[in-house]
Amino acid sequence: MVDANAIYECACGTQLPARLLSCPSCGRLPHAERLKELVAEADRARERGDLRGEAAALRNALERLPGDSRQHEVIRARVAELSEMIDAGLAPNSKEPADRAAPGAEKSRHKLLKVGSAVGLVALLAWKFKFILVFLATKAKLLLLGLSKSTTLFTMLLSLGVYWAAWGWKFGLGVVLSIYVHEMGHVAELRKFGIRATAPMFLPGLGAMVRLHQYPQTAREDARVGLAGPIWGLGASIATLLLYYVTQLPIIAAIATVGAWINLFNLLPVWQLDGARGFRSLSRPQRWIALAVIAATWIPTQEGMLVLLGIGAAFQCFAKNAPSEGDLRGLVSYAGLVVALALLAGIPVPEVASP
Repeated sequence: MVDANAIYECACGTQLPARLLSCPSCGRLPHAERLKELVAEADRARERGDLRGEAAALRNALERLPGDSRQHEVIRARVAELSEMIDAGLAPNSKEPADRAAPGAEKSRHKLLKVGSAVGLVALLAWKFKFILVFLATKAKLLLLGLSKSTTLFTMLLSLGVYWAAWGWKFGLGVVLSIYVHEMGHVAELRKFGIRATAPMFLPGLGAMVRLHQYPQTAREDARVGLAGPIWGLGASIATLLLYYVTQLPIIAAIATVGAWINLFNLLPVWQLDGARGFRSLSRPQRWIALAVIAATWIPTQEGMLVLLGIGAAFQCFAKNAPSEGDLRGLVSYAGLVVALALLAGIPVPEVASP
């Protein structure tokens, strides 16, 4: 990351702050040496077939290039290409370097992936939900890594104190952990695309947030990061509900339904909430489909939050920022989350004794 307070000396002798990406005196790039290192790092990652490593190095290079430069345009295009490949599920550490692949093999693989995703996307989403516990188990290392950060742990304890005072320590702990899993979903997806960000920071009584040091390059990438939180949150709610069926403790059922409601709230397609980020990759017809799914889900569930989601979705249907090319995976993910979370939030909860 570029230190905004640092002072750099150009080869011409001019002293200039880090925020200037080109020397006003001679036009040279003050970060030229670091740029060479990052490009070399990206090249090595590419030779290894490490898509994430290449993307991370190139994103760092973008921070050191003027936005109107030809180099910035070329690297940005490569980052977008890498993002597509990562999103398509290509192995991040393939033994065969991308530049040594057989001619036409990459295009054929992309075509097959698109066809396969269009046909089996619903089945894939169902598979993820069915095996969500296995998914969480494989991400246990990342979940523990977040807790090793002092800011995360300290602010988490502060939030726990607030919820403890209001509802008791058991329910408070369950809510805090639900929020934490949600935020770590964002972190996992950011790491997948090579985007630098902080560990989660809790805002007592308000939730939590992840601060980005870099930002998604495309609407589709932003949608993946945004919806990753509710997807992980759904997994946490399902796991908690299964725990309730085993223990028959009413408070665990309450934690499961409240966790589902919190994640459903985050699907509101307004402001900077996850739902708004999910909608950014949807074409106008797809936004109408999402609105129809919300309305259809409200009929059997009568979940009040869906009314707010519907109002927000209707507004987005008329927004001018809808891309011409849609995002089928984003639509299925958003619609699936709406249905699953609304059903979970409406599960009857046995009466919980006061703490």
